[in-house]
Amino acid sequence: MQNDNQLGILGRMLHKPGARQRAWLVAAAFSGASAALACSAEDAEEAPGVAALAVQPSPNVDARRTLAITEQPILANFGLERVLGQLIATGGVTGQTATALFQQWWDTQNPGPGLGLGPHCDDVVSGGTPLVNGYPYLCRPAPAEGAQAACDPFAAGSACAYVPIGLFMRFDLAPANGGTCGQYRIVYAKTSGRTDTQNRNLVIFEAALPNPHLTQGIRGCEKIVRAWAELSLEPNLDKRRVQLERFYFDGYQEFAPVVQYQNFGDNPTGAGQIRTNQFVQPDAPRVWTLREFKLAKSCTPQCKVSFVPASDKVNPFGPLFDPAAGDANTLAFQTEFLTQVPALAATNPNEIAMNTSDLFNSPQSQAASSTNETNYPANFGTGPSAFRTNIQSVLTGIGSALTPDDIVKRAQLNACAGCHRFSNEVDLGGPLIWPASLGFTHISERDADLETVDSVIRFKISGALVNLLLPARKTLVENFLNNVPLPARPPQAAIGGRSVH
Repeated sequence: MQNDNQLGILGRMLHKPGARQRAWLVAAAFSGASAALACSAEDAEEAPGVAALAVQPSPNVDARRTLAITEQPILANFGLERVLGQLIATGGVTGQTATALFQQWWDTQNPGPGLGLGPHCDDVVSGGTPLVNGYPYLCRPAPAEGAQAACDPFAAGSACAYVPIGLFMRFDLAPANGGTCGQYRIVYAKTSGRTDTQNRNLVIFEAALPNPHLTQGIRGCEKIVRAWAELSLEPNLDKRRVQLERFYFDGYQEFAPVVQYQNFGDNPTGAGQIRTNQFVQPDAPRVWTLREFKLAKSCTPQCKVSFVPASDKVNPFGPLFDPAAGDANTLAFQTEFLTQVPALAATNPNEIAMNTSDLFNSPQSQAASSTNETNYPANFGTGPSAFRTNIQSVLTGIGSALTPDDIVKRAQLNACAGCHRFSNEVDLGGPLIWPASLGFTHISERDADLETVDSVIRFKISGALVNLLLPARKTLVENFLNNVPLPARPPQAAIGGRSVH
């Protein structure tokens, strides 16, 4: 299929090839012929004595065809029921429906016993406060998201129906050792949010795609990365849709489907997750919250797939930044945080990164003015402290003119609430003003935000994506396919620099 696609592209491009196109055409034709002879670079590795071919240049990546796809006609066949059904099937489970799985998911936001289908928000309580990973995990029962446990999202006219609004290719999140080929995402929005600002809920399925050639390291991902890049060369929207459906639901050559149970946390490294951006809270004070879930399977007595609340990665609990706190976790976090200062002090905005041990990660990222739980600068304060002095010492040692306050604001940027709201147009020092999201999301389901491009309606994405994040991801994909060495990273670190978001 890949060779057929390449030959089709060749036929279209032969009419008016430019210099760049001619170079690509020669490489593509040579690659296609070599595949027919079973002499690809991969075959060369597996068959000693066969010479590896020259690197095939990368297409010029169009970010809106390869990295962030939001056209409504493409998304039409990516319905939530299809995805949940495939997760159940690939989990080896029978007798469980997509509706039952959806209801179990949102029953996690209710106090137990609820539906009795899986975990609940208050399974662990300390001092009257529900906890996950040792930190607060507030229940959100009806009229908030927990009400969906009693709703069928796939019934006609359902009040809890969801619509797909975006596909995102995140090769930049692949670890440097090639343990996966990055994340491949589907974003859904509760349809009520198209017009009702107090009834919005966005969910993101973030599959970690396995690398079938682990012995090749990150180069084992080349085929799938190239296949995504070649979407940029296909002008026909319906053909792009067919290829994307293939990636997500059928698999591509030796690469497994994106949508399969094992890609969402139940694997040896725990890679992949489902994250939520929860707005369904009509009563004041409204607390917008971002949360993370993993898939798990239990067989007591009948096997079923379940959503399980997990910690939000790279989302340390806000009070850990308080210099006055003296508990063991706070002291350990502040010691570890000093090792993150050099990465947070990066001059390239796409390299401003933080990685925190899961011991310190909260299971909720609260993005509301009514709470300082995830407001790192507020917890850090403005007064003198040993923590502030230690951060300054690291900055002085690396020759950075940034201040400790700049570093804490940059840490905020890496947390869910910061990336989505708190860091909008914030001065991060340097000088660097972080670009804004769309208020609290980076893609909008709102009817008022719909765009029409080339007579096709698509969902809008944020300026932060368009002007900063997507250009960096485009360059990374092109450099990788052109065999430009990737920046040196630790084995488990994301090749794009930042770990999430």
